[in-house]
Order: sequence, then structure tokens, then C-alpha cells
Amino acid sequence: MGADATALHVLASSLQPQVVAAIFFASAACTVALAVLLASLRLRPPWWCACAVCEAYVTASWAGEFDNLCDWYAHLLRRAPGRTVHVHVLGNVLTANPPTVDHMLRGRFDNYPKGASFSAILADFLGRGIFNVDGDPWLFQRKLAAAELASPALRCFAAGVVASELRCRLIPLLHSASSGREEKVLDLQDVFRRFAFDCICRISFGLDPGCLELSLPMSAFADAFDTASMLSARRAAAPMHVLWKLKRLLNVGEERELRDAIRLVDTLAAEVIRQRRKLGTAAASGDDLLSRFMGSINDDKYLRDIVVSFMLAGRDTVASGLTAFFLLLSDHPDVAAAIRDEVSRVVLAGDDDDHHPSSDDKLIKDMHYVHAALHESMRLFPPVQFDSKFAAGDDTLPDGTFVAKGTRVTYHAYAMGRMESVWGPDCAEFRPERWLRDGRFVPVSPYRYPVFQGGVRVCVGKELAIMEMKSVIVSVVQSFDIEAVGPSSHRPKFAPGLTATFAGGVPVRVHRRARASALRPP
Repeated sequence: MGADATALHVLASSLQPQVVAAIFFASAACTVALAVLLASLRLRPPWWCACAVCEAYVTASWAGEFDNLCDWYAHLLRRAPGRTVHVHVLGNVLTANPPTVDHMLRGRFDNYPKGASFSAILADFLGRGIFNVDGDPWLFQRKLAAAELASPALRCFAAGVVASELRCRLIPLLHSASSGREEKVLDLQDVFRRFAFDCICRISFGLDPGCLELSLPMSAFADAFDTASMLSARRAAAPMHVLWKLKRLLNVGEERELRDAIRLVDTLAAEVIRQRRKLGTAAASGDDLLSRFMGSINDDKYLRDIVVSFMLAGRDTVASGLTAFFLLLSDHPDVAAAIRDEVSRVVLAGDDDDHHPSSDDKLIKDMHYVHAALHESMRLFPPVQFDSKFAAGDDTLPDGTFVAKGTRVTYHAYAMGRMESVWGPDCAEFRPERWLRDGRFVPVSPYRYPVFQGGVRVCVGKELAIMEMKSVIVSVVQSFDIEAVGPSSHRPKFAPGLTATFAGGVPVRVHRRARASALRPP
């Protein structure tokens, strides 16, 4: 009997820590569940809104008719009298009305910052980078970046980098893919992402990606960057932010996947900073953007946020713009022929055999049809499909919509490009001529075409990005025909992300073509 009592006592003693832990875990779970319930009641969960728009969003019934959420939004905005709709479950007012965009980005700019709510969504990925801050931190980064990007020396250097990347990497890759009896299938989206990443590293960081000492292949870091972008975007699409915050707290599901992806992104950014610091000011490109920031900032976490933001801008947006352009060109060979005609005409008029057109900034600027075709492509497929701000105070939009303090207000560039009220009855057509008057490119208001934003927040890298994309277009179109194998520009499928990404990539075949005798090879 005594032995049994002793055994029970020993068993009870051994189980005591587990029992205490179980009780603590159960209490914590109940506390979290109660917090979620209270937050749900306070935030009015989705099922409390009975309007057709909110029901379609929550149940995803829109997917029965539309391939992409952005296409459904465009449909709703076309039907709305003021080109503005309210998705109550997201606390989001969406607009495709140019006067409203003007109101947000210029007229009442101070009332429409990014806001703390938006910054919290992207804080883990973008931190305090330029795309995720307001006020003095934003102004500081913008001033430094604008001063560097406006420098004629930087423009000349960047043009040289792009020409070098075209000559040494992209064009040989396309030549290789077009050689042999069986033409290879390339993922054009992946090709342009690699090209744009190499360019941004050399232009903005003063580094060749080949010098980075990484424990994994670069493709693993690129995949991590894409995953971080996709999962961060899904946070913004969640009807109740308390859910992703709870998953983040418990480190489960997509939030655990996001944390793992960001850890790899952090490793890549840290290596960029380390190598830039290792090269020091003695490097030939010591005036790059990163060096400028390192001269003013001693906080490596802050530098990491700046590096990631410029990677997002320089890699993802340029790659998205180029991918969409060549997807459209595959369906419009007449536009490709018009581009080749203009290149031949400009080169002959320049009468300069010492420069290839894709490496000559002046020749590139003289190509008005190429400029128009690129802008027309981004009208239909903007690299950033929408942009959100949060109202700092109550306001009334030009169309009469009341906006309460704290409401998310989103202008939808993708939808605006598909509005008859903005672009006329042929708005769905890819027609570069709409941008030309007497053969010269004529810009429109940035509030009608907010692809590069507008007002105070207009993209500081706009001219650099256009130069890079036009250089690629001129060089590739002269030498190759790009044939889309699977997707068509008429009904593409997008993946979630901070920039427009084609789901599953864009498989293409590359056909080499005979070059015009007037043009020198790159």
C-alpha cells in the first residue's frame, strides 16, 4: 500500500509541470478567443453587411464571372455613377474618377497619407522604407533619392548599365533560346525580373549581383521576395485584420510562411549592405543611392528597409511593365512592325554609326511611337494596379462620397485604364496612336493616368524606369519576335502581390529575325 502511495506521489509530481502548462495554455487560448470575439464585435464582422458588393467579396462569388479581383472592381466602378464604390467589409472606398484622384494626391494631399493602418500591414516586409512611411522619414528618403536620380551623371551611368546588361546577358540569353531546331520555352516574367534585379543592384547599390556571397542560389532569394510580396498583399485583402495579426502572434499558417520568406529577404539585404560597406568609397560607383543613404544613416535595420524598397521598385515594377508589354506585342504584330520602322528612321536620321540605339539616351528619347506604345501598355496593365491612402480626417470627395476619418481610400489605376468615361469607347483596345499628335508623344494628366502616382508623391524613379524599359523594347524588338505560348493579353490571370504579377509566369518562344541592314548589332 505504501509503495502504491509513493508511486502515485511520484507520478503526480512528474505530471505537475505538464498540468500547469496545460492550464496556462488553455487560459491563454480562452483569453485570445475572447479578445478576437470582442474585436469582431467592435469591428462589425463581414456578415453584418448585407449589401451585394460585400456579400460577393466575402463569398468570392465574383470569381464565377471574373478571373481577377481587379477585373471585378473595374466592373463595379464602371457601373457606379460617380466611378466610386464602398466595400464596407474592407472599410475601403475605391475610385476610378480622375477628379477624385486629383483631390487625393494634390488638393487634399495632407489628408490622405499612407497612414498607420496601411504601414502596419507592410511593416514586416517594407519596414520604414519610402513606400511605407509618411512625414519626415518619407521626405528624407525622397529628397536623397530625387537628388541622386536627377543627376545627369547618374542617368549616363544608368544608361551604360542597362546597355551592358542587354549586350552581355539578356540578348545572348534570347539568342540562345532561339537557336537550335527546337526553340526553347522561356518564362519571360522570370527573365525580366532577373534582368531588372541585375540593373537595380548596379545602378542603386553599386554592386554586381555576382559578387554577393550567399548561402543559397539567387533564385531562392527571388522566390522569397515574391512570397513576401504576395503574402503581404493578402494581409491587405483580409476583411478582418485581427485574423492575420492573431496568426502572426501564434506564428502559424501564412504568417509563418511570411516570416520565413522575410528572413531570407533580410539575409539578401544584409549582404548587399555588407558588400557595399566592404567596397567603401574607393569603389568607382561610390555615388550610388545606397552609398548616399549609408553616409547619413548608421542603423542597419533602416538601411535594410531602404534596400528592400528599392529592390521592389527597381525589380518588380520594371519587370511587370516589360512582361505586360511583350505579352501585348505578341497579340499585336502591327505595333512591333511600327516600332521597327521608327527605330530605323530615328537611327538613319541620327546618322551615327558609333552608337546602338538602345544605348543612346538621345535616340531613345526621340522614339515617340515607342514611348506611346509603352504608356499604352501601362494604361492597360499598370505595374501597380492600385494605391491606398487612409483619411486623416472626415472629408467629402468631388463625386459627393463622404469619407470618415480612418477610412481607406484607394484609386484603382487598372480600372481607370478600362473606363470609357476616361479613355473613350475604344478603351479596351491596345492603340498607341491615342498618345500621339502629329507623330509626337503628348502626355495626359497624371490624375487621369496615375501609373506613376501624381502630385507630391509622384514616382522619383519614373524617368529612369522609362529609359530602362524603352532600351529593352528597342533592343529586343529589333532582333526577335516574342510569341506567347499560353496566356493571352485578352484574358490574363494575376497572382496576388504588391505589383502586378502574371500567375504561373508568361511562357514564350523566341524567334530570331533578320536585322535591318541599317542597324548595327548590339
